Amino acid sequence: MRRPFALLAAALLTGALAVPAYAADGDEKFTIKDPRITESSGLAASRQHPGIYWTHNDSDDGAYLYAVDSATGETVATITMSGVGSPRDVEAISIGPDNQIYVGDIGDNLGGTWPYVWIYRLPEPKNLRNQTIKATQYVVKYSDGARDAESLVVHPKTGRVYIVDKNEKGGHLFEGPAELSPSGSNVFRPVAAVPDLEATDATLSPDGEHLVVRSYFGAIAYDWNGGKIKKKERLGVPFLGQGESVTYTADGKKLMYGAEGADSPVEPQDAPGGGDSDSSSGSGGSATSGGGGDRLTGNLKTGAIAAGVLLVVVLGVRGMRRRG
Repeated sequence: MRRPFALLAAALLTGALAVPAYAADGDEKFTIKDPRITESSGLAASRQHPGIYWTHNDSDDGAYLYAVDSATGETVATITMSGVGSPRDVEAISIGPDNQIYVGDIGDNLGGTWPYVWIYRLPEPKNLRNQTIKATQYVVKYSDGARDAESLVVHPKTGRVYIVDKNEKGGHLFEGPAELSPSGSNVFRPVAAVPDLEATDATLSPDGEHLVVRSYFGAIAYDWNGGKIKKKERLGVPFLGQGESVTYTADGKKLMYGAEGADSPVEPQDAPGGGDSDSSSGSGGSATSGGGGDRLTGNLKTGAIAAGVLLVVVLGVRGMRRRG
């Protein structure tokens, strides 16, 4: 009986020690390793696939989206969008209600000469694998004339789409229609100034209460205030090269900043007011800001399990010795 008992104890101990200390929150620094991704221009944290970030290349790479696993930096799925023609300058990505992905083909490197730009919408796949997904294409125009833009956000509760234009002297937050129409043009109108910033990306918190707009070298946090944004504070951003992207983590505790270039890094910073975010609108969350509480709790649980198994082993061996 000694050998079977020892084998059982060893198996239990191995299983206990193999339990992960915590579920991956996707809030750690990582590097995008896919050699195809050399101009990561937008970033969006998945809500139904923890630790996954959606990104895309700048300019005319094609109608492709990449799901990157932050635990490894590897691409785990490539999505080809159908029904959208040939993208011109894809600059932004955001996830709205019901896990709908919105892609902003809104760049205009010629200084605002396109008479219209496009937004694409498609459902985030439940299974992460290479596949083609039909997207809905929306024509976008601005009420005050064409312009360059690299920032698109979707309100996580209302589904309304907003764009921040890119201007060296500062731009504006543009509000789209309450519902985008796939027929005709969708006119976006300025609703608030975004001064002192050449916006390269923006992100809304999972609870829809905070907006962060970034530039190459800095960022500004706003209270959303129903779209009538109020400046909260200026944020420092990590220097990663050509800073092009930012997204809240799914739990709203962190901001993830990205950059263009091969093997581009993605680095976290604490989100302003992140501890107040409503994690119910994201995909899980941490007990404390930064996830340290969850990690500690996980380690304690794992340690307790391991200690219990060791106690069983010791008592079992003592009992066999007595019987022997």
